[in-house]
Formats: sequence, structure tokens, C-alpha cells
Amino acid sequence: MISKYRKLFNEQFTEEKYQALKEDIATDFDYNPTFRLGETPFFISNELKEQLIEGCNDVINLIQQSNFKELTDKALELNNKVPNEDEHSTFLAIDFGICEENGKTIPKLIEVQGFPSLFNYQVNLFEKFKKQYPFLKELTPFLNDTTPQEYLKTLEAVFCNNHPKENVILLEIEPEKQNTKIDFYYCKRDLGIPFVCVTDLIKKGNQLFYKNENGDEVLVKRIYNRVIFDELDLRTDLKLNFSFSDELDVEWAGHPNWFFRISKFILPLLKGKYFIETTLLSDLKEIPEDLENYVLKPLFSFSGSGVIFHVKKEDIEAVVDKELYILQKKVNYLPIIQSPDGKVKAEVRMLCTWKKEDTSPTLLCNLVRLSRGEMIGVKYNKDKDWVGGTIGLFER
Repeated sequence: MISKYRKLFNEQFTEEKYQALKEDIATDFDYNPTFRLGETPFFISNELKEQLIEGCNDVINLIQQSNFKELTDKALELNNKVPNEDEHSTFLAIDFGICEENGKTIPKLIEVQGFPSLFNYQVNLFEKFKKQYPFLKELTPFLNDTTPQEYLKTLEAVFCNNHPKENVILLEIEPEKQNTKIDFYYCKRDLGIPFVCVTDLIKKGNQLFYKNENGDEVLVKRIYNRVIFDELDLRTDLKLNFSFSDELDVEWAGHPNWFFRISKFILPLLKGKYFIETTLLSDLKEIPEDLENYVLKPLFSFSGSGVIFHVKKEDIEAVVDKELYILQKKVNYLPIIQSPDGKVKAEVRMLCTWKKEDTSPTLLCNLVRLSRGEMIGVKYNKDKDWVGGTIGLFER
């Protein structure tokens, strides 16, 4: 999108630099991330940046409506409600496909999540890219002229909310086995927050404890939550010493209820140029004749699981819980990034944090996924290059 930097990058790109970039990440923790690293950043023009920000603000305006909880209470009725919900979400991840409409480039909202993403990995990825391509220091992945140091201070404030770091944990299901483990490593190294498996928490009364590296029991005062209930429900083999539905003396950085409230559930409520026609299956009056132009998606799944891209009438009729699915118009992703052999599609995830005392969230950083396949996501881009996870860079 910024032709100057695309030309510079492609001229300087070599397979050796790409391997050096991956090795630089791997040597930090003697660990290779299990997701594919894209070869290039996405150079985002000021025009597209303003569109992304405008689209985010439209989403945020809905979430800030005084009746938002009333509008989304149904999402909690369909799932496991967790006590002590706070006034607003701590995190927003807002995904836009970079599309073409009427011959023009436009971001279209694909998904929105009241859930954290790779906050710690992304800032480190930017530093790694700059080592291989020094000219990238002219650009920034941040939305508000912040420095990497200020960015990490913001994350610390949001994750910890003034609690001592030893009393704050990143909670996940078997974190050592997650694709996002590299992010947990950077969170622990850069912010000093340990990651803990749900099965390792100890409940005493209404308090939770974990064992530190010395084997001492430490009180948990705040949880940076990375647990996806969709995954937890499938893991019937796990033995937990507590339940998320318990009345616990603990704060949440990312209260679990917001994962359901701010999800695909709100897509039918969003109208405007950056939004796609989306219908809750239970509200569908009749099945469209042109189903080839639609995608069927479960509301609360993660990482694209359960999505039916080539929808048939029988697929819709077979859905039992129609309140748990949406039918969404397909969009025309624009192959926008020039690789050495063809063009690549992009999806930009805008990352926001929302401090407890703030009236609105703060747009901080971004994550980008590159694709040559029919859908965005690693499993749809196997055996392809210039695809995978990367970062978007803006002009300063």
C-alpha cells in the first residue's frame, strides 16, 4: 500500500534474511513458534489507516451504548456466565479484511472479540524485523506515536491494575501446548507475569493460588485470561480445582463474559460501510438462493473452527441451535501485497486495551495475517510462502 516501502523491502528481501528473522525469534527462548511467520510486514497507507480507525470507532460506538449489556445478555444465556463481570471489556481485537468494493480498497469487518491477542509478541516481532531491514525504523506498528517502552508500560498497567506482578497470572489451558505460547514467553520475560495452566490453580475458600518456580503457594489477585471456553468445554479430561462460575475473590484482565458479549454475536447489530451483511440464523426469514455468496459461522468458536465456506441449503437446515450461528455475506479480499511471485491478501487485527477507569478503549497496535488461500488462517495456507502472521506498519 505504501509503494516506496514495498519496493525497498522487496529489493532487500532474501530467503537468508527470512531464515535469520525466524532464528532470531527462536533463540530468545530456544523455541520455534508453531504458526507460520509471514515474510513481510504490511505497509499500510495513511488512507487505509484512517479507514481502519474509523471502522474501529464505529464498533466502539456500539459497545459504548448504554444498553449494550442489555443487547448482548442473550449471548451469556447461551453460554456459561461468570460472576463479578466488570463495566466494560479490558480488550478488543477488531479484524478487518482488506477488500475491494466498487473498484476501491476498503476494510470490511470480519470479526470482533472482547478478548486479548498477541500483544507481547507483536512488539518483539517489530524489533526483529528492524534488525533485518533497518529502514523500517522510519515506520511504526503503533496507532498513537508511542514507543515500545511506553507500549509495554501500558500493557503492564492493563494486565496488572496496580497489583504486584507475582499476584498476577496469565491463565491458559496447557499453555505449553498452545500455538500462542511465544506470546506467553514474551509476556513473562518483558512484564514478569507467569503463565499458569487452569489445572494448576488451587482453590482455598474463595481465593485462588498457584505455585511459583520455588514451589511456594502464591495468592492470585488478578487473572490475565487467555482461556477459550470453546476449548475448555471439549477438554473433559482436565481436572480443575475450581469452576469459572464460582464466586471468587479475584480480578479479571479480560473477564470471560466479554468473550461472548463482544463476538460474532454483535455483527448483525453493526450497520455501515465497513460492515458486512450478517444475519443470526434464528432470524433468517428464508434461505438465500445464492448461497455461494455466503459463509456459515458458529458464533463463539475460535481460529475459524466450524466455519462452512461453501454453504449448502442442507448445512443450514442441519443446524440445531440456530441462535448459535450466523450467515454472513462473503467479501472480495483484494490481493494487495506484491510478493516476488504474485499478490497476497491481508487481514488486519486492530488491538485495543481498555483501562478500568477509562471511558473508552485505546487503539494500540495491530496484527496482520497474510493469505493466498480461500480463507485467512494457517490451515488454509499450507505449503505456501509469503503467508502467515506478521505486523502492519504505518507512516509516522
